[in-house]
Amino acid sequence: MEKKQSEVMEQLVKQASASPNANALTSILVQATSHPNVFSFSQFLALPNLLQLEATENSTYLDMLRLFAHGTWSDYKSNADCFPQLIPDQILKLKQLTVLTLAETYKVLPYNQLMQELDMTNVRELEDFLISECMYSGIVRGKLDHLRQCFQVQFAACRDLRHAQLGSMIQTLSNWLSTSENLLVSIQEKIKWADAMSEIEKKHRKDVEEKVQEVKSLIKKLHIVNRPTLTLGAMRIFALNLLV
Repeated sequence: MEKKQSEVMEQLVKQASASPNANALTSILVQATSHPNVFSFSQFLALPNLLQLEATENSTYLDMLRLFAHGTWSDYKSNADCFPQLIPDQILKLKQLTVLTLAETYKVLPYNQLMQELDMTNVRELEDFLISECMYSGIVRGKLDHLRQCFQVQFAACRDLRHAQLGSMIQTLSNWLSTSENLLVSIQEKIKWADAMSEIEKKHRKDVEEKVQEVKSLIKKLHIVNRPTLTLGAMRIFALNLLV
């Protein structure tokens, strides 16, 4: 999905940036907001020539673009007069984005909440929509729980960030960075400890091997052909060497 979206986005953004007039630009915006592989609109919002739509009869298309970047189907219904009339593909896209917004926020989505948000009247229609239009498109992954009447979210793609969300996102990333740095220090300390213990183990092993060799040498010295058994003193020496 990401590759397709990137390719389509690049093409549409180039067309929009080179649009000769407001009418051509609004046509591209309609195309972008209805395209089945486009779910992010921040690159369009960053285009300088969008300013030509401000304070004109086409300013509603700029509002429409912001709606698709950050809003939901409920937002559209509440302010339908402020936007151009949506075509069926745009309605489908906005409902997909509505599911995406909910899936970003909650891990379990009750069917009754989804049907209310999407203007659907029965569970069959909702489940078909979640499977064919949301999971198959790759924007969400999850499990349909028909018994509990809910959708259990396992993955949700990210929507465009609002400017007001940037501070929170920066703080979240800063916290993650701080936690990662502390974890790295802890790991390095554990590695140093492990290295130190390894050196101690190596030294201990060397000492044991040296003792073994000393004992072997002692046994050879005490094992005299004419004296098949060890004297009591030799046995004491032998035992002391084993205990040291």
